Amino acid sequence: MTLPIEPSRFRSAMARWATGVSVVTAHGPGGDAGLTVNALLSVSLAPPSLLVSLANDTDTLPLVRESGYFGVSFLSAAQRSVSERFARTVPSEEKFRGVALHRGPNGTALLDGTLAVLECRVVARTAAFDHTLVVGEVVHQEVGADALPLLFFHSGYAEAEGPDRLRVGARRA
Repeated sequence: MTLPIEPSRFRSAMARWATGVSVVTAHGPGGDAGLTVNALLSVSLAPPSLLVSLANDTDTLPLVRESGYFGVSFLSAAQRSVSERFARTVPSEEKFRGVALHRGPNGTALLDGTLAVLECRVVARTAAFDHTLVVGEVVHQEVGADALPLLFFHSGYAEAEGPDRLRVGARRA
């Protein structure tokens, strides 16, 4: 018999998995929505595609469903404040206020100054408990700054000091 895993214990285990930090955005008739995401993975190179996991109660998921597109902006170590802004539960207008961005070919907000941005066309959605897994085919890509990535590890931000060194508990930029 398998005993249920307590959410706090699972969170503790997952904190040991280092990830990059991104902002996922979508655009609809009412404007833009976005949130900080580290549950993202490359699915395929042919065609280029990726998967994002979005909580069902976010304001971003309905716009992804409506528009059929989403954007992903990979954050640099210098963009911790952007990550913190998009992680907050505040109205979308507040998240985007004063943030430099441009539009992908399909209207999706893509953040400026990032390591790279992708605009994806939704090809599949799968319900998974309190999240929806969204697979998107990359239809637009821009490679940005050659800088170090913003990382998340042990429930906090971390920074790469180079290709072979990781600093945990990164100082606030």
